[in-house]
Amino acid sequence: MTQAEFETIAPGLRKVMMSVGRNFFGNESDADDVAQEGLVALWRYRDRLDIGQTHEGLAIRIAKHCCMDMMRKRKESVQLYGAIPPDSITKEMPAAQSPQEILETDELQSAIEEAIDRLTPGERRLYELRQIEGWELDEIASKTNISKPSVKSIISTARRKIYEELKKSLKS
Repeated sequence: MTQAEFETIAPGLRKVMMSVGRNFFGNESDADDVAQEGLVALWRYRDRLDIGQTHEGLAIRIAKHCCMDMMRKRKESVQLYGAIPPDSITKEMPAAQSPQEILETDELQSAIEEAIDRLTPGERRLYELRQIEGWELDEIASKTNISKPSVKSIISTARRKIYEELKKSLKS
């Protein structure tokens, strides 16, 4: 796909990614970040995209991955601040993070952990190998003696369950 072809489909894909980000995080700022990260990821793979096909499914999947990556990064920053004495947080905290944002991030981290805890043991094991340990699908399949399509399906199901649990917990 050429740059011009990508530029013609990008606005539609951006709307789809914004919708996923908005549904996941509940705000425009994070949704915009999801769309931006997602479009950058699509741009990297534009030479593999066919102009005649619809790419909305791919855009949704990439946006979901971006949401999970953003949550993982927030979790890491909360863990960093957890070791700092409370009275020094405001001095050492980046200007972009207010105490309210830190509390929201902590709440989000708890919701993620609860959602992961609700997975079946098999789903949780494969999800953690892929998302936390960073293993490739082939590696997981060979180490667990589960076929690659089954590994992919189980991880996808786990992600969907986590996503749905987070949506429920963030709405309440």
